[in-house]
Amino acid sequence: MQQKVSIEFAHNLFQSYRIRCNSFCHEMQIPPTAFDILMFLANNPAYNTAKDIVELRGLKANLVSVNVDRLVREGYLDRQSFPGDRRKTILTCTPKAGPIIDQGRRLQAAFFEDIFKDVDGESRENFYRVIRMMETNLNRIIKGGV
Repeated sequence: MQQKVSIEFAHNLFQSYRIRCNSFCHEMQIPPTAFDILMFLANNPAYNTAKDIVELRGLKANLVSVNVDRLVREGYLDRQSFPGDRRKTILTCTPKAGPIIDQGRRLQAAFFEDIFKDVDGESRENFYRVIRMMETNLNRIIKGGV
């Protein structure tokens, strides 16, 4: 029997995370999209271009462009040339972004603790194991496998 997760689960997950982030962003005086960009770059150092942010984080290109420009202008991000491809720019967080990133990581950790409330350790491990297996299967499908 195939069990279904309601369509509302993903919506509620993103909505509740956004609610948590909005109050933090207001307190830190940073737009939510700029916060998303900083956290994406800090948490995923291998993905360090605007294109990566657009593709993997699912943000609109124009929003990424405007917010990256702002973050560079305000000293939270640096742009560096990509060796061998002058069209590509590497984005790195500056030390000025450190306090926002540190507090953002605490916010993310607290959020995950809240959504895993009353879920025992074994169930959490099983959840993560299943996610890793699904990721393997998704990668195989993307690469054209069965």
